[in-house]
Amino acid sequence: MPTRPDRPPDPRRSEATAGPDEAFPIPVRVKPGASRPRVGGRYDGPHGPALVVAVHAPPVDGRATEAARRALAEALGLRPAVVSLRAGAASRDKLFLVERPPVGLSDVVARLRDGVDG
Repeated sequence: MPTRPDRPPDPRRSEATAGPDEAFPIPVRVKPGASRPRVGGRYDGPHGPALVVAVHAPPVDGRATEAARRALAEALGLRPAVVSLRAGAASRDKLFLVERPPVGLSDVVARLRDGVDG
């Protein structure tokens, strides 16, 4: 079922159901101003179960959002260019999209978020 442009993507969908031209949504809870950058942990946010991303950058002028985007890409083993912000520019709860998700991405996200071995 294709996504409608007037609705955000369903974060419960996996890349197994996404076509090659679709994006994989990843709900994220950003913790700006952290003493150490870290990707891991779970937060039940407005976009569903979210992956926690702690970054050193302050929440000023989108610096924490950009740092979170780059940290997320690095933790997932992806180029930063394929990770984009879909919702939450001025919020700690964000929805990032991964363009052309690789097979097994949902397992990697689950391990980081829930500590589950796939």
